[in-house]
Amino acid sequence: MSTDLSQDSSTPDPGTDAVHVKDDGTKELGVPRSRVVIASLMGTTIEFYDFYVYATAAVSVFPLIFFAAGDEGAALLASMATFGAAFVARPVGSILFGHYGDRVGRKVTLIGSLLTMGIATFLIGLLPTYFQIGLWAPVMLTILRFCQGLGLGGEWSGAALLATETAAKGKRAWAAMWPQLGAPIGFLLANGLFLILTLSFNHDSTNPDMEGPFLTWVWRLPFLLSLVMVAVGLYVRMRLQETPVFQRAVDNDERVKAPLSEVFRKNWRELILGTFIMLATYVLFYLMTTWILSYSISSPDASGLGVPYADFLVLQLIGILFFAAFVPVAGWLADKFGRKPTLIVITSLLILFGLTFGWWLSASSIGEGSELNTTQMMIFLIVGMALMGLTFGPMSAVLPELFPTNTRYTGSGIAYNVSSILGAALTPFVAQWLVLNFSVAHVGYYLSFASVLTLIALIIAPETKTKSLDTEAETVTLP
Repeated sequence: MSTDLSQDSSTPDPGTDAVHVKDDGTKELGVPRSRVVIASLMGTTIEFYDFYVYATAAVSVFPLIFFAAGDEGAALLASMATFGAAFVARPVGSILFGHYGDRVGRKVTLIGSLLTMGIATFLIGLLPTYFQIGLWAPVMLTILRFCQGLGLGGEWSGAALLATETAAKGKRAWAAMWPQLGAPIGFLLANGLFLILTLSFNHDSTNPDMEGPFLTWVWRLPFLLSLVMVAVGLYVRMRLQETPVFQRAVDNDERVKAPLSEVFRKNWRELILGTFIMLATYVLFYLMTTWILSYSISSPDASGLGVPYADFLVLQLIGILFFAAFVPVAGWLADKFGRKPTLIVITSLLILFGLTFGWWLSASSIGEGSELNTTQMMIFLIVGMALMGLTFGPMSAVLPELFPTNTRYTGSGIAYNVSSILGAALTPFVAQWLVLNFSVAHVGYYLSFASVLTLIALIIAPETKTKSLDTEAETVTLP
């Protein structure tokens, strides 16, 4: 016989207002929905701010003060390698935090991930440099970068589940886009602060003053300020309640002892599909943020364009506004037309966009240094960032919808973060290598290839627009 586990007449613990019971027996939010939106948005904003502060410094600061003086291109490659350390940590973080998120709850796990990321970022701001302690400096930097990855590995899944598992009927992709907005907002905060500091202290990335205030102590400020943001984020998250979907799983005794083994045993196909569905998004994102920054501000001798850091960052910050603007557009489209049709069209556009990189970005086409065609670069950034918003927006609905409640935190986190290794950790390094050994056009081919893989995964994947998140209720049968 079958039983509908989504119906539960049990009375909530009087000591909590996590949920309340409606007349039809379903449990809904016991807190204002706006609080959930703010908590999911603020948390991911802080986490992405921390991540981008490092990404920006990895291009403009760390090659100069954490690695031995020498070849500029080699120092940049080494810095990009430490940047990638966090992506190795992210799947580990998704497993660690996913276990507790599926066993203990979304709220407490989200608090843990926020603390992990924030403390690691603050400590980076206190590190001595290579010129002070030698090789221990990049070693300690890499360890703290790994800790950043652990935190972010647990953050995204929890924020996505917080949004999707509290969403109104038929508006799951719209609700899920709020934590996605944390990415462009965090980018704006991190890079906007770096821009202000760069201009205020007259730092010139093309001719850096190694004894000047920026490279001596000013670069530390964005890392140290993270602690203030974390305190605010903790206050918001402490006022959250557990999601009603997870609470129903607890009430119905659906939790499993080992979410990791359960998800690999029952949902390995979804893990593979989710990983490749996210692949092109990651490649595009780190090409349009980390790599394009390093390519533009590196000197022509290092196969860059020789644009002053502050000048290019202004263009990038304008472009990121289009990223933010198109995230809600993507959420609306995914609810209106479905996840698959929306993402198939967007991914096809990514393939075409990748094929145009040579025309957009080659030095002979766009110019170098003071001769840079600013309009052409601005249009390139706007197009790329708009596509980024469109492809990134629905992901926090698509990936969680692939998995059942009792392994959703673990499953969506592993798919998202394994994809980060394939699509993000290697991207700045590979793109730099392609430019040095082939041409900038090959960077675009790399994006197109990743987009083809994503397109195949999307075609194979099921449509999840109308799928119930109480998946155990649909599948459990009793003898």
